[in-house]
Amino acid sequence: MLEMLTTENQMTVLDEATIETFKTKFRGNLILPTDQNYHVARSIWNAMIDKRPAIIAQCTGTVDVMQAVRFAREHDLFVAVRGNGHNVAGNALCDNGLVIDLSLMKGIHVDPEERIARAQPGANWGDLDHETQAFGLASPGGIVSDTGISGLTLGGGFGWLTRQYGFTCDTLRSVDVITAEGDLVKASETENPDLFWGIRGGGGNFGIVTSFEYNLYPVGPEVLAGLIIYPMEQASDILCHYRDFAATAPRELGSMAVFLTAPPAPFIPEDVHGKPVLAIIACYAGDLEKGVEVLKPLREFGNPFVDAIKPKPYIDHNSSLDPGQPSGMQYYWKSEYLHEIADDAIETCISYAAEMTSPQARTALFHLGGAIKDHDEMSMAVSHRDAEFVLAINTGWKNPDDNKQQMQWTHDFWTAMKPFSTGGVYVNFLSEDDGQSRVRSAYGDEKYERLVQLKDKYDPSNVFQMNQNIKPST
Repeated sequence: MLEMLTTENQMTVLDEATIETFKTKFRGNLILPTDQNYHVARSIWNAMIDKRPAIIAQCTGTVDVMQAVRFAREHDLFVAVRGNGHNVAGNALCDNGLVIDLSLMKGIHVDPEERIARAQPGANWGDLDHETQAFGLASPGGIVSDTGISGLTLGGGFGWLTRQYGFTCDTLRSVDVITAEGDLVKASETENPDLFWGIRGGGGNFGIVTSFEYNLYPVGPEVLAGLIIYPMEQASDILCHYRDFAATAPRELGSMAVFLTAPPAPFIPEDVHGKPVLAIIACYAGDLEKGVEVLKPLREFGNPFVDAIKPKPYIDHNSSLDPGQPSGMQYYWKSEYLHEIADDAIETCISYAAEMTSPQARTALFHLGGAIKDHDEMSMAVSHRDAEFVLAINTGWKNPDDNKQQMQWTHDFWTAMKPFSTGGVYVNFLSEDDGQSRVRSAYGDEKYERLVQLKDKYDPSNVFQMNQNIKPST
């Protein structure tokens, strides 16, 4: 017999016959705590998240998702939804409830003539790039290819192509959604447009997306991309120069400044290994000869250890940062949107980066703007289109015994940087301990209230609450 807690005060008991009945309607894998593969199935990217669901339902198709939602409602089960499990907050898991696992649903279809891709929610950006780049096409995804398409898209999504083509959710044409009632609906500009408005940035609050339809754009297959690494002694001058350079950069250029510990890579001088450094990472996704001229002012400034910018396949560049964020470590992030990189913000970043407590810590200032600003702020749920940069303090470490120290450094750094914030935050970068006020700040008061109304319509009982939750009004 399985016992499942849905709230602190409510117990739902499911006997073996109930589970067997569910299996007759479900084509995928139902994994229970007694099964040999349970601990693998409940593992996600952020090893800090250690939750034990009562059932994991690995879906193979849309009908499986529908059946899982209906089963959860029928038995009053707490629900979590897993795409790729890459979210830092660990919302892909829950204790004692049902995990609706979409990770087996990886189908992708590309129409190169119409420049459209349809993808299932278990795919990641490496999967999508593999299919679209065969035709010299891409959609703006993230900066790590292991990131799942679902969470990134539903939270907005930005990456190397964002200045050229917008947020990831800006490229959505339509989605198939399983509602809180377990029904299949389509959402687009013409069908259920209110739901489509909320899906684009509102996360998994309104249903489970089982199919994403993206616009595709000409990209590569080669881009001019790579990183330039500088000693920390030059960080202040380099960041000031980068800030001025970015202010007039063309849309074809995606870039960010990153503080990190120099890894023992063969292209980095050995005497630099293990030391804090500043890197500028760039991706010019236009004409390569023009890109050389565009990047010339950046590459000729300062005295870097390494200039590794060169023509390379877009797929290679979009997976180049994967080794720095491997699955199975402890992760804790803090983030803010910035209108600018102020002088005092530069000095604050340098002072904390020089004292990084983990060699796996990364602090990035990612340049936004460009095509993001082509859309009206109220056109969809994704917010803060006026921000010029995202600050991401992404701390990772191996030993759980170090959790307190690493989290404290991250929190102190974030507190010191808050005076430079726009007041907004990127919803996909919120950690598990970020409260409701931070969720509201991801959207602003006006949008948040509109999202509450949408939640009241599509999920009034808050079936989908393992996310950066928009709470219904009742």
